[in-house]
Amino acid sequence: MTDPAAEATDFISEIVRADTARGTFDSRVQTRFPPEPNGYLHIGHAKSIVVNFGTAERFGGTCNLRFDDTNPETEDTEYVEQIVHDVRWLGYEPASVLFSSDYFEQLYDWAEQLVRDGKAYVDDQDGDTISEQRGGYGKPGIESPYRDRPAAESLDLLRRMRAGEFPDGARCLRAKIDMQAENMWLRDPVLYRIRHANHHRTGDAWAIYPTYDWAHGQGDAIEGITHSLCTMEFESHRPLYDWLLAQLPLPSDTPKQIEFARLEVTHTITSKRRLRKLVEEGVVDGWSDARMPTISGLRRRGYPAAAIRAFCTETGTTRTNSRQAIELLESFVRRELNLTAQRRMVVLRPLRLVLDNWPTDDAGNPVVEYFEVANNPENPDDGVRRVAFTGELVIERDDFAEVPPPKFFRLSPGKEVRLRGAYLITATDVVKDADGTVVEVRATYDPESRGGTAPDGRKVKSTMHWVSAPHAVPVTAALYDRLFTAAVPGEATGEPLDDLNPDSRELLEGALAEAAVADAAPGQVLQFERLGYFANDPDRPGYFHRTVGLRDEWAAIQKRQAK
Repeated sequence: MTDPAAEATDFISEIVRADTARGTFDSRVQTRFPPEPNGYLHIGHAKSIVVNFGTAERFGGTCNLRFDDTNPETEDTEYVEQIVHDVRWLGYEPASVLFSSDYFEQLYDWAEQLVRDGKAYVDDQDGDTISEQRGGYGKPGIESPYRDRPAAESLDLLRRMRAGEFPDGARCLRAKIDMQAENMWLRDPVLYRIRHANHHRTGDAWAIYPTYDWAHGQGDAIEGITHSLCTMEFESHRPLYDWLLAQLPLPSDTPKQIEFARLEVTHTITSKRRLRKLVEEGVVDGWSDARMPTISGLRRRGYPAAAIRAFCTETGTTRTNSRQAIELLESFVRRELNLTAQRRMVVLRPLRLVLDNWPTDDAGNPVVEYFEVANNPENPDDGVRRVAFTGELVIERDDFAEVPPPKFFRLSPGKEVRLRGAYLITATDVVKDADGTVVEVRATYDPESRGGTAPDGRKVKSTMHWVSAPHAVPVTAALYDRLFTAAVPGEATGEPLDDLNPDSRELLEGALAEAAVADAAPGQVLQFERLGYFANDPDRPGYFHRTVGLRDEWAAIQKRQAK
């Protein structure tokens, strides 16, 4: 059996492989995925999940799911539960589900230690003043007038901050590092701020909350994380990560932070703040709207977890940020669904088709025939199904033209076509309504062409899907365009929401499907023949989201680029 750790060639695996070879961390590998529970996970988080859990898996290690729950105003149990569900749906089981709030007491004790050691102080200035004094690149920082406050005084104030004696923003605890450091994160960063807010786990027990930088590295150390894998925006935080850990009596070896490029996809945004705005303003139907780039939205739309994992793996783990084409992601989805999705016939925009020479029984009722059709030609084990056929059918309105344009090979007066798996038919006449719109097509069928093949060998240029009208079940189909019209939302104006597509969804409520579609399980994805892959909504049976079309747009893009 091949060793997946030995085969991995990405730069993170090379670092981990070298560490295990030299016995660093006792050759142990432990990672973590640390989301903030202030929204739903999106496609960018999927990359981080695959990197963190995948790295641990390759090296026989473990990966924790740890919630960075240090901002009580924006966090909620709903988000916690959804994130746990999303991680498991993607195919990963956390070694432990933990929270930064599990460590609040230890973090506070360490904060007191920093104050006693003269490495932290309480600052009475407001946030705007502190930010201004921090300076900028090439601009010197200004030391706080409270920087040399006696340790005993800072310790007393810190304890009173914890007790809830002061209002929000009145004071904060800052690390005492170097106000002239080139790295801005080392210019006396804030470690604690006063927040009189109810926490989703600790309630009102705390009036002060740690910042991300104070909670994150220390949480890694408490858990025994070996490799703290995060995206490139945290590269500048790494010197602070290392400095804080160096000041403390850690229970294990110092974790190693490694940064990798985040995942961005065209026609998509991954800002939780902006995604929340779409939800709150009713632009979409919640975090799980099938147009959203959230994992729950992609799941509702029918994206398989295996396709998302494969896409995240195939795009590679590098240190260079890039934006992947959404067509590439869709190609992974299409490839997976082609193997797994059963086929069904559905007519989205029905046009009635009557076969005038179709036989009737002794009572004058149209005869019903049945055809055996493969459920999935890619998987013989999926078997076959019986599909009813009668003289009263529906076809796609676009499959008929009374006056056909050039190179129109589908149905038109006098033209013969094949009904998929059934018979050859020829259109003879039309019925129109008062407005002149064709509402019914009359045709004849060739009884000798059962199965779609003429005994005399004549050829037809078009094969069309159909549904028997008396056996049809109604369904609703949601067709999607890009949620954002621009490949890079906001590139022109600076505000991604300016590029929202007002026509990103089209609902077709009069679609008709073959009877077997009614048996689709909640969330099941079917291929509607000639139309694309459609997912049965998990909460609204019979409401189908088009996952992707059948045309491989990524292959077409690659072909154009090769010319």
